[in-house]
Amino acid sequence: MRRYQHRVFGVALHYLRNREDAQDAAQEIFVKVYRGLGKLEPGRAFLPWLLRVARNGCIDRIRRRKVRTPEIEVPVEDCYDLSADDPTPEDRSLLSGRQALLYQALGQISDNHRELILLKEIQEMEIREIADLLDLPLGTVKSRSNRARLELARAVRSLETGQARNPAVQEVAP
Repeated sequence: MRRYQHRVFGVALHYLRNREDAQDAAQEIFVKVYRGLGKLEPGRAFLPWLLRVARNGCIDRIRRRKVRTPEIEVPVEDCYDLSADDPTPEDRSLLSGRQALLYQALGQISDNHRELILLKEIQEMEIREIADLLDLPLGTVKSRSNRARLELARAVRSLETGQARNPAVQEVAP
């Protein structure tokens, strides 16, 4: 659980957009994983299976609420309070002065593209694993992944341009 808790929490936060709901969902997901370990096929990779359980658990939670999750901004510091033994890709990116800009840009792109960026770049899943997880053809995932990166790049450039015009933002930035 300690090894994967930050990943499951990140997936839950992506879908539920609420820190407390994501924490509750992560706990439920680990209970489901524990009870369902016998269903994991021998020789099958654990991480994609775990993330599929997490994704499906979050989607079920959203369906139970019968409302679309509100678009709220989650402060970056609220996303990373679960400790892990080794630094996560998210922790390493925190070292960069552009990390806050990147997460702000992620909040501006479409949900489908954000999901692909989350799985491929942040969770470091392979394209084939993502295709299996989302039950989509490999080519579809490849093209959507490319479009997601382009949309994210446009959002980052747009935010950078906006910050360059605002001298107060430049002075505060590291």
